Amino acid sequence: MKRFGRAMLVPMCLAAVLASGCIRADDGVAITSEEAVATSVAAPPNPDATADAGPAAPGIVATSRTPIPPDAVTCTEPVKPANSTVAAVSDAAAPKVAIAVPEGWTTLPGSGDVGARMRGPDGMSATVTIAKTDLDPAEAFTHYADRVMGESAVASVSVLPAKLCGYSGQKLMGVWADTPQQSVEFLDRIAHIWTDTNNYYLVAVHVQAPSGTDEFDAASAVLISDFAVVIP
Repeated sequence: MKRFGRAMLVPMCLAAVLASGCIRADDGVAITSEEAVATSVAAPPNPDATADAGPAAPGIVATSRTPIPPDAVTCTEPVKPANSTVAAVSDAAAPKVAIAVPEGWTTLPGSGDVGARMRGPDGMSATVTIAKTDLDPAEAFTHYADRVMGESAVASVSVLPAKLCGYSGQKLMGVWADTPQQSVEFLDRIAHIWTDTNNYYLVAVHVQAPSGTDEFDAASAVLISDFAVVIP
């Protein structure tokens, strides 16, 4: 899928009036809410569905439910990062994930569904959430993207497939802007993970910074890179 840069996303949304805002688009192009009537996100493929059911949402793969031993590492980083942090929540059945951390960033403990927080220079920050979900991958991703869009009166997001070691996954690139002069760019990596307890979890790495921050591209690329997953 062709990737559209943030430079394309920003003008499209900031040109929209605050009342109309923008909505999510899975083909990499933001659209205004007036165009939303005819827009929908396809569900993941269903073996019982007919052939004309339409394409799956980006990044959706069949969920494997093969039994795994306790404390199994089901996903490893392609390259061991120089700095990393393990994000974990109090839910004993939830997966743990090891996230690469850019040089010069600090890590802080999280609470609730937030497994880790990180702070960088120039107003950059990141959070890792690990939340139990009853939704299938496509529904969970749509719900997450809609929640992200609700953070600002004017927002845009571009969705790209980002499968992770056989898990369904997506990347979300976007901008929040209450005014053209005050905007925040963000980049998210989300994954839908099944555990041996027959529970599903949505893992989300969210990175944000004031729009135009010089080091954002480099830092966010590190933070949303493939991460290690450990199933309790």
